[in-house]
Amino acid sequence: MSQEVEFEVRDHLSPAQVDDLVRLYGNEWWSNKRTRPDVEEMLLASDLLFVVVEKGSDSLAAFARVLTDWTYVAQVFDVIVAPEYRGRGLGRLLVERICAAPALQHVATIQLHCQPEHIPFYRNWGFSEEIGRSRLMRRTSDPRLADAAAQNAAAVDEGEGPA
Repeated sequence: MSQEVEFEVRDHLSPAQVDDLVRLYGNEWWSNKRTRPDVEEMLLASDLLFVVVEKGSDSLAAFARVLTDWTYVAQVFDVIVAPEYRGRGLGRLLVERICAAPALQHVATIQLHCQPEHIPFYRNWGFSEEIGRSRLMRRTSDPRLADAAAQNAAAVDEGEGPA
């Protein structure tokens, strides 16, 4: 009889879990160039961290972060689940915790960016791609994020299909 793995959500990362996060980012086309020093700086500048760890081993299983002005908007970034933990509802756990976070209850809008294949997932919490006339605009030095063609090429290279 196998024992069920239990998880807990924390608001911080240990130094070893920062290493795990850097490795986790290395698995994704959109984050695989991130370095430990840059990730440390990013973590310090993030307002809220949602860290899912396996109880017992303390292994990082999933992660997300939020930047917010605490009134008008909160932006969710980097919702990511380690490959070995996918299919266990940890992405759902992250989004539920973010949407229910007491610190965000008075924020008018919670928003995020995602690939089209993830839209149905986020709709479960009331997220919508129907945002009126607003459009995302970007200025970046990262060629992988510069245009849709580059994103599609990266996704195809990773075996994910078109973005």
